[in-house]
Amino acid sequence: MLSTADALATLLAAARPLTDAAHGSATETLSTFDALNRVLAAEVVSPLDVPPMHTSAMDGYAVRVADLAQGSRRLPVSQRVPAGHAPQPLAAGTAARIFTGATVPPGADAVVMQEQTEAADGEVTILHAPKAGEWITAQGADIKNGAVILPVGTRLTPAALGLAASVGCATLTVVRRVKVAVFFTGDELTMPGEPLKPGAIYNSNRFTLTGLLRNLGCEVTDYGIVPDRLDVTRATLREAAAKHDLILTSGGVSVGEEDHVRPAVEAEGHINMWQIAMKPGKPLAFGAVRRPQDANQAAADEAFFIGLPGNPVSSFVTFLLFVRPFLLRLSGATHVSPRALSLRADFSQAKADRRNEFLRARVNPAGGLDLFANQSSAVLTSTVWGDGLIDNPPNHAISAGETVRFIPFTELLY
Repeated sequence: MLSTADALATLLAAARPLTDAAHGSATETLSTFDALNRVLAAEVVSPLDVPPMHTSAMDGYAVRVADLAQGSRRLPVSQRVPAGHAPQPLAAGTAARIFTGATVPPGADAVVMQEQTEAADGEVTILHAPKAGEWITAQGADIKNGAVILPVGTRLTPAALGLAASVGCATLTVVRRVKVAVFFTGDELTMPGEPLKPGAIYNSNRFTLTGLLRNLGCEVTDYGIVPDRLDVTRATLREAAAKHDLILTSGGVSVGEEDHVRPAVEAEGHINMWQIAMKPGKPLAFGAVRRPQDANQAAADEAFFIGLPGNPVSSFVTFLLFVRPFLLRLSGATHVSPRALSLRADFSQAKADRRNEFLRARVNPAGGLDLFANQSSAVLTSTVWGDGLIDNPPNHAISAGETVRFIPFTELLY
């Protein structure tokens, strides 16, 4: 069995970004409004300074420091400058009423906040001796003209979209959505709303995995439940490979007589990796399925294949730890690894496992971690109750009070 680190390295090494030449044109231009969570395919360079002029950081009065240095504290108010209006040069010996975000009049070199002034009869008394530059946001203080503000590979968060808009970007060039085909195997699977026959279970993985894929912005084709038959599984793989970047399955990757996914993939392509030394989620298959050969192609292309275990928690955890970073790498994202926290374990787990364990836990009011009582791979309740996963190394028993590595779900779901 591979270690989790080696398994992840294997997947990421194989994940060719869609912008590689082998995939042809893999970008599109979108309205900045529509680019949330997409990955930039072209850097964003600012065509202007931000702010584009000196602006006031406060409601108050724009003044010349030299005028106040001469001893005069009472100045006539020569103009009023709201935000969005062009001011006149500030006449010597006067002040300008100014508002937050407004352009500082040429000649003014400080702003005195209104709480430090007294205004009456068209004049203002300055009760504070300002320094040059006080309460003025200089032109280009945030962004300089020509600066790269968003590099290629950036995932576009709401803040990133706002940053692009702040320099006037109405459109952005992004990597197209990763196309993922997903299907589920198991004659025991039943869809919610249908009668539950003896020996059957509801197909929770279909909802969990398609939801996770959509969270990541993938273009998802859901082939539903595929019968436990080798011929049908092979036919579904062939159809899915023709139009998708990745085929994702759940169930059928173990070694039972009714587990047909692995032999089907080996018949239609190849398996490069199978078992991982982790708990939950040991049976995880990675490989590729041949696409139908085009007449103009010298050789058949391939669609990636990842087969997840059927147990719901195993499927959920392996998706977060392996499929998510793989998909992000395909989309060209620069950062694919989740950030982990070092937190205190407020529990003990005396029994160590020889595999890398991923324990469902949540942060308690004291800032420590509580462990979900039942860590079975079938207990989906733990994934809703928990805030994240404790990454516990192999052969390590946890003692109350020690510091453990905790990966929040907020780092794994998007």
